[in-house]
Amino acid sequence: MKSTIILLGPPGSGKGTQGERLSQEFGYVRLSTGDMLREAARNGTPFGLKAKEYMDKGALVPNDLIINLMKEKIDSLGKVTGVIFDGFPRTVEQADALGEQIEVDLALNLDVEDSELVNRLTRRRSCPKCNAVYHLDYNPPAKSGICDKCASELYQRDDDTEKTVLNRLNVYRENTMPLIEYYEKRGKLQTVQGIGSIDEIFGKVEKALL
Repeated sequence: MKSTIILLGPPGSGKGTQGERLSQEFGYVRLSTGDMLREAARNGTPFGLKAKEYMDKGALVPNDLIINLMKEKIDSLGKVTGVIFDGFPRTVEQADALGEQIEVDLALNLDVEDSELVNRLTRRRSCPKCNAVYHLDYNPPAKSGICDKCASELYQRDDDTEKTVLNRLNVYRENTMPLIEYYEKRGKLQTVQGIGSIDEIFGKVEKALL
């Protein structure tokens, strides 16, 4: 089974859900730049506040900030059995920087149509405390508006409004799509259709890891 995995795909494609499932099932360490950035923003650190300005607009956080954040995280890992990168790299420059730090075994691309992505994201709700993610249609919490895991009140992220979602998809097409070609040329890419139930998609993901 592959030990170092990059999850590719547009916002709302299910990278976080599948990454968390892989972590639970197989013990991967999941590194989510989104979670790290939102935590820094909540804590009000200078880095977090600067990053939040970009995130609230649906724009990419500058490469130098993200690369430094991820380098620090990789250095702090020590010896682990496997790592999943969720939300990093997002540009070719970031991919080059990651390649200097660690050998990538697989770039797994979750492919989903834009109309489905808009529905998923605008109907998504998040937990501010434990970062659990729900969907009002596909994966609702047991109690409306309350996190199943920690009982915190759920909220809609600023970057999950329709206007920001559409901008995020445009940014993805312009900046992150080249990564598909980048990893394809290196023989590292596998694409999975991210449509179906969470279990159905996970079955496809699991096969890609073997």
